Amino acid sequence: MRQLHGKAVCGGIAIGRLGFFRGRDRTVTQVRIADATAEHERFASAHALAIVQVAALQEKALAEIGENEAAVFEIHQMMLEDEDYLDAIRGIIAEQNCNAEYAVAVTREEFARSFAEMDDPYMQGRAADVRDISNRLLDCLAGKSGDLELGDEPVVVAAKDLTPSETVQMDKRKILAFATGGGSSNSHTAILARTMGLPAIVNLGDDLDERLDGLPVIVDGFTGTVYIEPDAQTTAAMEKRSDEETARQALLESFKGKPNRTRDGKEVLVYANIGSVAEVELVHRYDAGGIGLFRSEFLFLNSGDYPDEDAQFAAYRKVAKDMGGKPSIIRTLDIGADKQIAYFNLDAEENPALGLRGLRLCLERPEVFKTQLRALLRASAFGKLAVMFPMVASVWEVTEAKAILETVREELRAEDKAFDADMEVGVMIETPAAAVISDLLAREVDFFSIGTNDLTQYTLAVDRQNARLDRFSDPHHEAVLRLIRIVVDNAHANNAWVGVCGELAGDLAITETLLRMGVDELSVSPPKVLELRKTIAECTLA
Repeated sequence: MRQLHGKAVCGGIAIGRLGFFRGRDRTVTQVRIADATAEHERFASAHALAIVQVAALQEKALAEIGENEAAVFEIHQMMLEDEDYLDAIRGIIAEQNCNAEYAVAVTREEFARSFAEMDDPYMQGRAADVRDISNRLLDCLAGKSGDLELGDEPVVVAAKDLTPSETVQMDKRKILAFATGGGSSNSHTAILARTMGLPAIVNLGDDLDERLDGLPVIVDGFTGTVYIEPDAQTTAAMEKRSDEETARQALLESFKGKPNRTRDGKEVLVYANIGSVAEVELVHRYDAGGIGLFRSEFLFLNSGDYPDEDAQFAAYRKVAKDMGGKPSIIRTLDIGADKQIAYFNLDAEENPALGLRGLRLCLERPEVFKTQLRALLRASAFGKLAVMFPMVASVWEVTEAKAILETVREELRAEDKAFDADMEVGVMIETPAAAVISDLLAREVDFFSIGTNDLTQYTLAVDRQNARLDRFSDPHHEAVLRLIRIVVDNAHANNAWVGVCGELAGDLAITETLLRMGVDELSVSPPKVLELRKTIAECTLA
């Protein structure tokens, strides 16, 4: 028996044989052509076919998996229509008098490398999307199409990496788990695995190769370990763990529809954090009481230019309507630091974590901010929306943001457009400054949402993007907990309520401490909702 170690992205135990997915051979060589015009036409035909195929894949994903996974194909459609991408391909054909396959392959590598080198994990994930659409174009140029076969029996699907198209085209009934040499927690393999509830491990490295095809394996999606040809003792231990996990999941399912109430009767709001409209489905699936953090920047990250008011309005309205009266807190645009968008043309900063980001950027770009606020207010007429401003350090920032919000309200009234005049307004508490002056901030807003990831980073002076500093970053640090208590006390003294939406909200070891402080709401990733509800039910605060 030997072991491979990677990054666990979806828990669970899978026991079976490994099926190594090789994908299609897309070897490309450069060929000189005599007629560039004909080659451009050939590429145009392949491009049109690719768009049709991606639309069909989106429908398949919607039917089989749901909106969450299908959303990636909207990104693929946009990428296939991106003029920079298409111009790069056309330019290579014209300048080098070469075949379209070579032009696509070169552009694929250049664009994928550009995305992979970005600091933002979301944008790094787009490298796989560029490869996916480029490979689809190569298949269309070669006349290849059709579903991908896995064989007759369910297997642990292994590969160097998997594209969204490949994962969606597989027969889900024949997948026990996923194991990939590359990938990340934001990869589409990881997303699909979480959607399907299958164990998954990524980043296993080069030792995961075709020589393992057909061997018996065990995938431990909790520890990130793949056991190759496991011995009898390991197999028995893993079978026992699998049975225990099945029983645990059944217990968690029994908490659906139950109140978030401690043993002594304290009611707590349990909401979900999401990053796209498609993830509203997960909010309902895991029975969250609302959306505690909707990261609106996905609309900007998924667009090649500033999304206009109507595009944003359509997204926020869908969230409001799909939530069916449950509250949804929309965080205004939060880019900068580790999240960069090319068309914003932001200057490089030596210390971007302390730079132009969050509300600071919105106040510097009021035209962008006003567009988003108009869309949000208009959407508030269709459900229970709230708005909150990120990265606040001073009272004047909040009063200025509220003044812009009031200007937008007046404009909408003049245009006779409906909106919720009582929509709640809140701020995120992410800086020690905001925590210390939370008594002053509470007089300006209806609620606080504590972003413990950044609050920990700024309080302890530890860069959370630097893995070497992990042991110095302690979200349970007394300084962080004292700041949270200050925020809660100041909020309640000024008739504001308090939520926690950072990683600490899902840290079950600290749940009782947060409840004893008086935190009113906890917002976690959707799959953590039921586990948090169970933990709350086991707490006694009296």
